[in-house]
Amino acid sequence: MHRSALIQLAVAVPAIACLLGGCSPLQPVLAASSYTSHTICSETFISGLTPAQVYAETIATTPVYGLIDWLVRYHVDPIKREVSTTVAGGFFSRAVYRDGLGCILVHQTAPPEAPLPEDLLAGAPSAPPSLPDIAGSAKVTSAKAALEAAIDRAFAEPPHGPPQRLTKSVVVVHDGRVITERYAPGYDIDTPQLSFSMAKTVINALIGILVRDGRLAVDQPAPVPAWRDPHDPRHGITIDNLLRHNSGLALEETGSPFDVTTRMLTFENDTAAYAEAAPLIAPIGSRWHYSSPGYAILSRIVRDAVGGNAEAALRFARRELFDPLGMRSVTLEFDAAGTPLGSSFFYASARDWARLGMLYLDDGVVGGRRILPEGWVRYSSRSTPGAFYGYAAGVWTSLAPTGAAEGPVGTGLPPGTFFANGRLGQFILVVPSERLVVVRLGVTQAPDLGDDGSIPRLVADVIAALH
Repeated sequence: MHRSALIQLAVAVPAIACLLGGCSPLQPVLAASSYTSHTICSETFISGLTPAQVYAETIATTPVYGLIDWLVRYHVDPIKREVSTTVAGGFFSRAVYRDGLGCILVHQTAPPEAPLPEDLLAGAPSAPPSLPDIAGSAKVTSAKAALEAAIDRAFAEPPHGPPQRLTKSVVVVHDGRVITERYAPGYDIDTPQLSFSMAKTVINALIGILVRDGRLAVDQPAPVPAWRDPHDPRHGITIDNLLRHNSGLALEETGSPFDVTTRMLTFENDTAAYAEAAPLIAPIGSRWHYSSPGYAILSRIVRDAVGGNAEAALRFARRELFDPLGMRSVTLEFDAAGTPLGSSFFYASARDWARLGMLYLDDGVVGGRRILPEGWVRYSSRSTPGAFYGYAAGVWTSLAPTGAAEGPVGTGLPPGTFFANGRLGQFILVVPSERLVVVRLGVTQAPDLGDDGSIPRLVADVIAALH
């Protein structure tokens, strides 16, 4: 079949469903343009990667988007620090880099911008880190052949055909120290890498800190002004419901270029306002379905609790979370309303993602300082009934759903393991029984966790090498 016919077929069927549901059938093409601009902008001006590498590995390999590769044209302006993209000569999009805030898609006109204060731009820590340093300034390589062989397998590609896994970074922390790490060409210990949905675990931590301070409660109605009326059927939605993806809102994420998450991240200046306007389609707490827009609401809740703008949210996150952990490479991206894009778009180095894992490994305590409230990690890693892979509250878990016997649920991971997970194979795996944190980052175009079993095998190989 001719390539143009394949494109028509790939778009026609979901487009009909989209029309029936009230969205634009052109949404996938507009989303492809916007995704290209945003991703190349961020990974060029935050991560320091070359635009050609980003496009070839992250954009052109994306299913559906890859079908229109031959129609995509992007332009990087290093002076203005912006990226523009067209598809088939139209569907224009533009993303602009803002100091300290990462990139933002610009809709029509540029959003009002309040430059960050110099102290935030300089990234000066508010205090010395509480978490003891996990490594020195040089890359760590293990003398254990079995451990290095495990990392070899994590980076291995098929002997024939194009690369499939595209592993970019692996960092292994055992008993508080990096025992081995490896990076693909173009990446190193300081390269900030995109979180995708690992950002949700950062939001979980920020919510936890506010719970610790008595400013939020997970079992009370979420402080969303649009739901304040007790007669609003959404009034009873709690922070717990939003963390666990069982709010009942019509915000179900399908992974389709037509779904609500794509619309929110592609077209909306105010992501939380879009999500908060959704109606209920199921009784609160009765139905689980993964939902990035729910985390846009949580991100707004965090922002509003600490000052109501991007500067306040960033200052809070650094003072209460990143500085105590020694996370120095983090960039939080924000929408035009000043809300963190806490469903998908945070950047940090692999070592810094490992530092976040250390916080959860040690029950929210680092260097004797309690960052997360007592019991928060246990709460966050308790499976939600009916959730895919035993999703908990901001992390995934290998435990069976609440009320069932504990044990692996199809993941092949050790009992008690929980993990942050983002699209294209981003993982922070926490194995409490082994005092182990494993970070794997890359651009693997495969289902979450990978049907090939590569992530469980990496963890198993590392554990075997330690014994």
